[in-house]
Amino acid sequence: MKKFLITLCFIFVSLISFAQVQTGKASFYADKFEGRRTASGVKYYHNKATAAHRHLPFGTKVRVTNLANNKTVIVEINDRGPFVSGRIIDLSKSAAQKLGYVPIGVTDVVIEVVGNANDTIDDLGIPEETIATGNEGATNNQETTTTTPTSTNTSAVSNVEPNEFYELNIERIEPDWFGVQIGSFQEVANLIRLADNLKISYQKDVTVQVKTVQNIKVYSLILGKFNNRDQAERFRDKVSKKYPGSFIVDFKALQE
Repeated sequence: MKKFLITLCFIFVSLISFAQVQTGKASFYADKFEGRRTASGVKYYHNKATAAHRHLPFGTKVRVTNLANNKTVIVEINDRGPFVSGRIIDLSKSAAQKLGYVPIGVTDVVIEVVGNANDTIDDLGIPEETIATGNEGATNNQETTTTTPTSTNTSAVSNVEPNEFYELNIERIEPDWFGVQIGSFQEVANLIRLADNLKISYQKDVTVQVKTVQNIKVYSLILGKFNNRDQAERFRDKVSKKYPGSFIVDFKALQE
């Protein structure tokens, strides 16, 4: 098992963008809502590319990206919700299926406004999707990296352009603490952006556990360096308000 301590100094070089971008949890409509009227007056059908958002105008088109696998879909806002802490969008079931998270119910996403009521989804287009396969639980090899908080004004909700620079200071470590896992990703860039946001929000060290699952690299983002489980549980309860499904990782137990 390889373990590294990595300090990431984030320097994002981007063009000025006026896109509205938001990160958080996405859920999807239960089957019982089929055929019911939404807040806009339009009936909900699971096979339509629609979604609920708390305040975006009806007709707004948003691109939703699943941070776990980088799959993307464009949907139209025609309802209000979700009204569950930490969740920012409720997708139709077909849209959730395209993002690949129906079996788990919720996932971490980035949503970006890409059009208004005058635009059509077909006109806006969708970038090529990254295919995700594999089972998170079937771990063959693991590597662990830790990022130490650095001073930066860049947020994960910024619309980052391709020009990004990272400075890495690497030391070998033997993690023996408790942490709280926030989520897992296949795309390193998505993980780094969320890690940057989390470090600013919570001022905690970020550990990245690198796993090989069915020959696919999966990166788990873990917050905090706690000496005991009680401390980790208190922090988990705090972050679970925004990141439901967070859980405690005992690094010492992983190495036994």
